[in-house]
Amino acid sequence: MKARGGHVLVVDDDAELCELISLRLEAKGMRVTTALTAARGLALLESEEPDAVVLDLRLEGVDGLEVLGQMRARSPDLPVVILTAHGTIETAVEAMQRGAYGFLTKPFQDHELFQKLLHATERSDLQRELADLRRIVAGTTPERLLGGSPAIAEVRDRIARVAPSEATVLILGESGTGKELAARQVHALSRRASGPFIAVNCGALPPELLESELFGHVRGAFTGATQTREGLFGAARGGTLFLDEVGEASPRVQVKLLRVLQERRFARVGSATEEEADVRVVAATNRDLREEVEERRFREDLYYRLAVLPIVMPPLRERIEDIPILATRFLEQAAARNGLRLPRLAPDALALLKAHSWPGNVRELVNTMEAVVLLAPEDDVRSEHVARMFDPPTSSRPVADGGREEEPELLSPSGELPTLREARDRFERRYLCEVLRRSKGNVAAAARMASRNRTDFYELLRRHGLSPSDFK
Repeated sequence: MKARGGHVLVVDDDAELCELISLRLEAKGMRVTTALTAARGLALLESEEPDAVVLDLRLEGVDGLEVLGQMRARSPDLPVVILTAHGTIETAVEAMQRGAYGFLTKPFQDHELFQKLLHATERSDLQRELADLRRIVAGTTPERLLGGSPAIAEVRDRIARVAPSEATVLILGESGTGKELAARQVHALSRRASGPFIAVNCGALPPELLESELFGHVRGAFTGATQTREGLFGAARGGTLFLDEVGEASPRVQVKLLRVLQERRFARVGSATEEEADVRVVAATNRDLREEVEERRFREDLYYRLAVLPIVMPPLRERIEDIPILATRFLEQAAARNGLRLPRLAPDALALLKAHSWPGNVRELVNTMEAVVLLAPEDDVRSEHVARMFDPPTSSRPVADGGREEEPELLSPSGELPTLREARDRFERRYLCEVLRRSKGNVAAAARMASRNRTDFYELLRRHGLSPSDFK
């Protein structure tokens, strides 16, 4: 559960007052972040998501009303409580007219500030819940790119610059860095935000099926095409089509993508009739497309059509300073999703998280926080809880002895190399055993660690003859 009063950002150039407000509000269960300058306060709005702001109108060298305007422009629904000295009531009233949530005159009573912030944060919670419901109905995501590192700030700035245009965007980056989230941000900030956002993984479908999925088909176009079907370019009309892992597209699909980007027209499979493509394309890949072009695996002309406005997502290891806010957010989400009490990340746990190399990037951090919420036995998440998530698989004993599986060698006893299917099955079994061991046989936790739904996970266990009870 969230702290009673939520998270408050205090922006005041009086360091002693900031400290006093922090002590009083934290004693009431609120989390407080302070900023001594307007610039710092505005920067914190980019890296954190406070539930309310306390803003002094008399910041040194800055017009408080202008700061209020900038805050409202960045976060229109964020409640801002104004602090003002005697004699500036008129200014405070003007601030209210400009959208401030409320104001207090100095000196103020602790309970007055707390009650006003409590009401403000409750309102903020309700507005976010309503916004989330609206986004769910619209098929969009309420999340945004969190962090205050220069690397992610550059990405946010790039997105803000390219989103209003109609140009094609190519998002580059390793797996798990948040390419789809960046694509959704481009869509949300574009003129097409009210239209659909549709995503497709080009590497998840066979070439023939991908072509039909993207462009649609007419009845009789191929065996099994019993009726005419609209493709994703049609379904995304007026919105954005996100082509994830576009580097996996077959040469045939690449040709059709090039045409639709050049001519803004396409034809369904089996049809000679062309349709208008009123769609903005955002593509992503974890491959080096320049290298793919040199190796003749990706069309050079298509590459230049896609890479009009490239955005590079930084790996998590290059934005270590963002790990505390990301870990806290993912921990909150995991606790809420599972109906559990929110634990606190101890300093030694955060230090271990920051020391990890994160080969799986943000996606790995999400899964780690999910597992921590489910498996950490106490209110505080300490370094030993996190360390369990990072321990490499160890050689184990047979399942009958303590639920541990003996690690099979790649080569058979005769020295023969197994088939790819056999090797994959062996690895899959070892992986399942390790996940069950770490989750102590808790299938719900194990399925989340493996990023599979519970039904699929039970099917994998059945296929490999594994029983969760052997690992408890």
